[in-house]
Amino acid sequence: MDHQILVTGGTGFIGQRLCPALLSKGYSLTVLSRQSRDQVQALCGRVEALGDLSDLQGHRGFNAVINLAGEGIADKRWSEARKQTLLDSRVGLTRELAEVVKSWETPPEVLISGSAVGYYGAQGSKTVTEDTAPVDEFTHRMCRDWEAEALAMGSDNTRVCLSRTGLVVGPGGGFLKRMLLPFRMGLGGRIGSGRQYMPWVHREDVVSALIWMLETPEANGAYNVVSPNPVTNRQFTAELANVLHRPAVFPVPETVLKIAMGEMARLLLTGQQAIPKKLTDEGYSFHYRDLGSALEDATRF
Repeated sequence: MDHQILVTGGTGFIGQRLCPALLSKGYSLTVLSRQSRDQVQALCGRVEALGDLSDLQGHRGFNAVINLAGEGIADKRWSEARKQTLLDSRVGLTRELAEVVKSWETPPEVLISGSAVGYYGAQGSKTVTEDTAPVDEFTHRMCRDWEAEALAMGSDNTRVCLSRTGLVVGPGGGFLKRMLLPFRMGLGGRIGSGRQYMPWVHREDVVSALIWMLETPEANGAYNVVSPNPVTNRQFTAELANVLHRPAVFPVPETVLKIAMGEMARLLLTGQQAIPKKLTDEGYSFHYRDLGSALEDATRF
C-alpha cells in the first residue's frame, strides 16, 4: 500500500473539496458513492469509485479511512421515518464500515469519522469545549451512537479522530446556500430571538483540519471543527447582510419555524458556543478566523 485512502461521503459539500486536496498531496483515493464512476470523478477528480462497501470484504486494506457519509440533516422535516434514515446513513453505515474494516489483511493507521457539534445538544450561551457534558436530545443521541461505531474501530494499530463539525460556510453549497436568496432580495433577518449561537466554520478549514488529523500522528479523539470565533444568529445575519450590502430587517418568528419545521426547528433556534479548544491547543492554525472574510469568500459566486 502506498498512501491509499478510503473516503465515504466524498461527493458531498466537504468531500468535493477534500478529495482534490488529498490528490494534490499525492494520496490515492477510493470513494464510496451511489453515483456513477463518471459522476464521482467529475466531482472528486481522478479517484476510484466504489459502489458497495461489501466489495471491500477481505481487502488488503487502506492506510487511512475518512468517513463523511450522511444524509443532509436539514433536507427534510424530521418524521420518525426521516430520523431513521438519518441514523442509518450515519450510525448504520459506520457500523457496516467497521465490519468491513475488520476483514482487512492490514488495519488502517487512522480513521477520521464525521460527527457534529449537535453532539452537545442545546447549550445556551455557555462556552462548549470537547469536555462539555451533552444535553440529551435527538442530535446528541445520533452523534453519540455515530461516534461509538467509529471508536469501535480503534486499536493499538488504528487511531480514531472524530470531527465534530459546525455550520459549514463555503461557495456553492451548505446551509448558507438556502439563506442567500432571501438575503440578496433584502428579505433576510434574524431567526427567533437571534441570541442562539451559530458555531460556523469555513469549508477550507474543515478540509485542512481533516488533513491535519490525517497527517498528525498524535491527533486522537474528538475535535470541535469550528471557528475560534462563534457568533450569535443576530450577529451572523447582520454580517451576512453587510457582506451582501442588503438590510436584514425581516426576522423569522420562532412560532412560524416550529409550525413549518416541527422538531427540526431546534437546529435553527438552539445552538452551541463551541470553540476548537483541542485543535488550537495542539497546533492547528485557522485560515478563516473572521466571519466577515469567510462570508466574503463564500458569497463570491
